[in-house]
Amino acid sequence: MSYIVNLIIFLLVLTLGLSFAILNAEPVELDYYFGSQRLSLSLVVLITLIMGVLAGVVASLGVIIKLKREVSRLRKANQAVDAELASLRTLPLKDPLRESP
Repeated sequence: MSYIVNLIIFLLVLTLGLSFAILNAEPVELDYYFGSQRLSLSLVVLITLIMGVLAGVVASLGVIIKLKREVSRLRKANQAVDAELASLRTLPLKDPLRESP
């Protein structure tokens, strides 16, 4: 069921994107440091969007790597606690009130 919903959402976004590209097909002058070029407005917007996504990914890489290290450290600590708990469960229980010296 979720596959169908995802497919419908994808097709809707694709249709909106294509209609945006058709409505904004006029060429615009794109000036950059090494020259200039005439591109359609929709292509300029798409290139800008891709560059923004890449900049966001690069900017968040430090945080992502830090959090992955933290998850790894916590998993190791959890494994140590689980091992200690397993060893404690195998110990026989002694009732200090029943034992008399």
